Formats: sequence, C-alpha cells, structure tokens
Amino acid sequence: MDLTKKPNQIEPCAVICTRKYKIHSCPLDFTQYPYLPSGECIRNQENINQWDSFSTTTCCRNGLNALSQALALNANKTDSLFLDERQWQSCSGPFRRQQSVSIDSCGFYDLYYGSSECSSFNYSTFKREHHKQYKFLTGNCSDQFSTSFEKTCMSCTNAILEARDELLSQIDEADTKDMSLRGICGVLVVIVAAVEHIGNASWVSDFYRCLHALDIEQDSVAQALIAILVAAMALILVVVLIKYVTRKRVPKPLEGKNMSAWSGLYRFSKPEILNAIHFSNHKVCLGTGSAGRVYKAVLPSGQVVAIKHIYKSNTSDTFTREVEGLSRIRHPNLVCLFGCCNEDGEQYLVYEYCPNGNLAQHLLKRDTALTWEKRVKILRDCAIALKFLHNNPYGCIVHRDIKLTNILLTDSMEPKLSDFGLAKMLGMEESKVFTDVRGTLGYMDPEYMSNAKLTSASDVYSFGIVILQLLSGRKVIELDIDARDQLTRKAKDVIMGKRPLTDFEDPRLNGDLNIKDFKSILHIAVLCVARSSDGRPTIDLVFQEIDEAWKHTKLYMNTRNEKIHSSVTQQSKTSEVMFSV
Repeated sequence: MDLTKKPNQIEPCAVICTRKYKIHSCPLDFTQYPYLPSGECIRNQENINQWDSFSTTTCCRNGLNALSQALALNANKTDSLFLDERQWQSCSGPFRRQQSVSIDSCGFYDLYYGSSECSSFNYSTFKREHHKQYKFLTGNCSDQFSTSFEKTCMSCTNAILEARDELLSQIDEADTKDMSLRGICGVLVVIVAAVEHIGNASWVSDFYRCLHALDIEQDSVAQALIAILVAAMALILVVVLIKYVTRKRVPKPLEGKNMSAWSGLYRFSKPEILNAIHFSNHKVCLGTGSAGRVYKAVLPSGQVVAIKHIYKSNTSDTFTREVEGLSRIRHPNLVCLFGCCNEDGEQYLVYEYCPNGNLAQHLLKRDTALTWEKRVKILRDCAIALKFLHNNPYGCIVHRDIKLTNILLTDSMEPKLSDFGLAKMLGMEESKVFTDVRGTLGYMDPEYMSNAKLTSASDVYSFGIVILQLLSGRKVIELDIDARDQLTRKAKDVIMGKRPLTDFEDPRLNGDLNIKDFKSILHIAVLCVARSSDGRPTIDLVFQEIDEAWKHTKLYMNTRNEKIHSSVTQQSKTSEVMFSV
C-alpha cells in the first residue's frame, strides 16, 4: 500500500482488490462517496435488518451504504443498477480503512446482476416497466429533506417499503420464500431512489440518515426470551383447550362450518373459492392492485361474483380492514362484501360483481362516451356514498383511496365505491388522526401527504380530482403529481375567467350539456382541491351542489325529450297529410 498518500485520499475498494487478489479492476467509484469506518466493528456486533430488508450486522451497515451509493452513481452514468457477477467479485476485497468489512464478510455476495428477478433490471427498464412505483418512490423521496426532514423521511420510507412489497408481490410464490430476495429487492428500491439525486451530496447525506429509520435490531437474547414466553403461553393455551373440548364435546352442525366470525358474512372454504375462480377453462382477471388481484368467479348457484386474492406480501392489513368495515355497513352505492376466506395462509374476499367495470375504463373508451346525464348521476351517487361514510353513526369512515378505478359500475350504470383496504374509522370524538401516509399518487391530499394528518377533507380532495377528470374526460388512470397539478391549474383558470369554459369540456360531449350546471359542478370541484383543508367544503355541501345540478339535468332531459317527441309527432302528422293528399 502506498503510505505516501494523504489521509483524506481514500483508495477505492477496486485498487485494494487489484493489488491483493490480482483480479479485474472494480468499476465502482468510491471517491465521491467513500466508505465511512464505524466504531460498531470494534465492539459486540448486533444483527440488524438493514432498511427492513437486508439481514446484516451493525458493523456492515456503512458498507452497504457505500456500495449502494457507488451503484447509484454507476447507474446514473451507465444505466446499470447492478454489476455482473464477475465485476461484483472484483469488488469483494475489504475496504482500506476497515479491513473487517467487505462484500464477502458482510454477506453482500448476491447483489450482482441476474442473481434474482429484482437484480435483473436496468435503470431505464425499471422506470418503464414499473412507472407507477418509480413515480411514487421519487415523488416521496423528494428534495425536501432540507426544509422538512421528518415529514419527507416518513413519506420516503413508506414509499420504499411499498415499492419493495409491490415488487415481491409480482414474483412467483416459490421464489418469495427465499429470504435473500427480500433484501435484494430492498436494495434495488434504495438504489433507484438515489440515482436521480446522486450528484447532490447534501440530499444523499439526508437520504441515508433517513434510511436508518428502517433498520430493525435483532437482539438474539431478547428473541430467545420472547420465543420461550410464547412457547410457554402456547402450551398453557393447548392444555386449556384440550380440557375444554373434552369436557364440552358438543356435536357441531354442518352448516356451522360455513358461518363467518363476522356478522352477515359467509365463510367460504378454500376449495369453494378455487372452484368459483376456475369456472371456465382459464381464470378471468378483472384487475390488479397494490393489495391483490381480482378475478371474475361463479358460485355453484350460478351467481357471478368478484373475488380478490390478497397478496401474501401485503402489509396494509387489507383483509381485516375490508372485513371489519364492509361487514358492518351497507349502502346501495357501496360495493357489497358477500363473504371471505382465510385458510392455509391464503386470504380471499368475495364481492358483488359489477359487469360494467370501473369509471376509468369508460373514460378510456374511444367508440362511446358517457353522456352528460350519466356523468352527473354518477357524481351525485358517489357523493351520497361518501356522505354516508363521513356521517356514519359509529364514527367517520375515511376511504383514503377515492379514484376512478375504485368506482365500479353495475349493469344499469349505478356507481359503487369499492376497495376499503385503506379505510380508516375516526373515533366519535376525533376529527383527525395521525397515521401512515397511504393512497394513490395524484389523488392524495397534499396536506395529508406532508403532515400525515388524516381527516374527512382528504376524501373530499380525492373526490374533487375525480370530478375534474369526469368533466374534462381526461383519459388518465394513474395520475402523477404533475398531471394532477396541470388538471387543477386548468380548472382554476377557467373559474377565474383566464380560459374559456370550452377548454375544460370533454369534446366527446359535443356541447350536449347544461352550461350552468357544468359551471356549478366545476366550481365546487375547484373548492374541493384547495391546497388547505380549511378551504374545502364538507361532503354534505358537495352533495347539495351536485344534487341541485342533477335536478336541473333531469328537468333539462325531460324538456328536451318532450321537444323531440313533439317534433317527431308533428313530422308524422305532416307526412300523413301529404300522403292523404
């Protein structure tokens, strides 16, 4: 080693590897973000789950930081998120300033290109194939650390975990059993989040300090004590159950097996669920979301239903939220939950089937367009459903994920709100609650995103975005923040008279609408998307405005139909006179 070097000149790992092992040079550059030695390595090392993903030790924590920073820097230049196996092995030597830390000693040897599905991406490929996750990730891990570190860090860490879990949910079930895969997927997400800002040293420093919030210490002694305690409690419980069953062994009727633990719900068996899904030669997938995949299914009675299969990697407790929420409430404009299945580690939810799909699909259609009357009716009925939720006698229920794809349409085009996997009930005395930030980017309340304070006004904001999309006919399913801001800015310009009303009308309506009602609905929508919740109307006021517009629309329809009928009748009489002459 060259001892004439100044202390602050850090030799890249590649140089050490080349000299000591005589192998190919490591292509990673550690000069911009050098490895920082840690005192954790000179005392008893503790096992940690770094970034809630990668199992390693406190000594190796800074090693993974340095390697991921170098990989992000490399991806920024070459588009490659991971090195190939040969290149990665060439970087396996120890760091010069801490010989105990290396790729091999810390267990990082699988972080090379192609070792798993999560390490088989290039940066541009990930952005293209997982555009939604990428936008959500980079949107939450923004450059706001310097102005609001805690809020940005909270949003960023949640986004990292959601992006990682979404990747895991799309991988074959057999592969997800490999614990190292979770770690590789977690590292991938961190690198992707860092690439865009890797040239900003201040952001990188804040970002990696924020990532410590995800680290979970694994105290082996505490785990052993907990395991002993759990085993003892389980043993006691088994003994009590055995005594109870042998003392009160009452025959159970067959139909009792099919009763759900939740009132009003049918408890399906797993074979019943699978038979319903495989009613034809192949499964019919209706859609895929962050919580699970939805299939069209047919029960033995012939009734068509929709069955959601919850991902095993889902961490938002979708199954419990939906069962506990929808089993207690019923409304004509809320999708009905018929039953559930929780068996062999698999979770399914069985809903009523809405044959006309979701509202987003109808805005995407080119051959047909929703009439003005149908749009107003859909908005009015959705407002009724939200009013019912927000004024629930047991406490205000905040849906948290109001968007076009969660508004389903029956065969008669009646709208029904669906997907209560993120719903949150506020207590009787609560007007707000602080919680983890969840929802769909583009529809999420900016105030909720910044301070994690959830109120019913967050649903009002999301509903305002839905109204604007339905009025303008914007063919957007997954809005991002830029698209959302363009939409709201355009609507505000129309209200302020800076743009003509026709700039916001859906051209497929061909002007067949009531201008006065269009303006009133647009005005209430602009109030709904106010940046501050203080400036937004309650859902009760929103319903009043849209209901008034619906009454005018019905009157307009009746008057128009009468004119058409009168005109047709007059033409018929004229034809009869001419024929008789």
